[in-house]
Amino acid sequence: MDKIKQEIIRLKLTDTPLPDVQISGLPVFLPGWVWLAGAGPGDPGLLTLHAVNAMQQADVIIHDALVSEDILSIAGANTEIFYAGKRGGKPSMKQADITDSLVHYAKKGKKVLRLKGGDPFVFGRGGEEVERLVEEEISFRLIPGVTSGIAGPEYAGIPVTHRDVNHAVSFVTGHLAGSGKTELLDWESISKATPVIVVYMAMKKIDIIAEKLMQVGRSPEEPVAIITQATTPQQQVLTSTLRSAASRCA
Repeated sequence: MDKIKQEIIRLKLTDTPLPDVQISGLPVFLPGWVWLAGAGPGDPGLLTLHAVNAMQQADVIIHDALVSEDILSIAGANTEIFYAGKRGGKPSMKQADITDSLVHYAKKGKKVLRLKGGDPFVFGRGGEEVERLVEEEISFRLIPGVTSGIAGPEYAGIPVTHRDVNHAVSFVTGHLAGSGKTELLDWESISKATPVIVVYMAMKKIDIIAEKLMQVGRSPEEPVAIITQATTPQQQVLTSTLRSAASRCA
């Protein structure tokens, strides 16, 4: 029997607006507050109702690089939108400057939305921003978002847990892998803890990550999926083995 090949079927975006839907119970965005919201991994359809509600009420939106124009188009007509993206290896705002801007606009009485790709608290530095808001005695609300570590594999047809084969999953960042004294991960413990490991921000260090995992006992023939631009029309999925992952990416 031929192997079943899964095709990712995508709906075309439409310019036709959806009918107005009235939903009660969503909070009012008060002046002087900062809301930290997750915008999800890229597909505008994965925004939560709370995030859409926040975007349409906000006076100011300060957003990450991973927040697309399609998503930003949902903002209110009079909303000021500021880019505060941080991209590895490229000039970008410092985290302290971003946090200062949240404080600045909130103290001016603005309704400030910090819109972050994925979820604010999953490798999103939302915790650091909240700490500063607490110090400044600024009221805030947290709005979770769909994180790419779940959505990306799911859009690729890969369940990160499965009752028959996998009862645990680890989410880790590959950003500092192999960075000497700044290596923050105990790869041996991670390797032993869960059969499935989801690594965010892994592309630049994929050779180092694969080598570390093989050194601590993972099989060189273990299946690996590399997913880029998750949940967007540009999503790509490359399957390989741990041994060949870096060369296949190249």
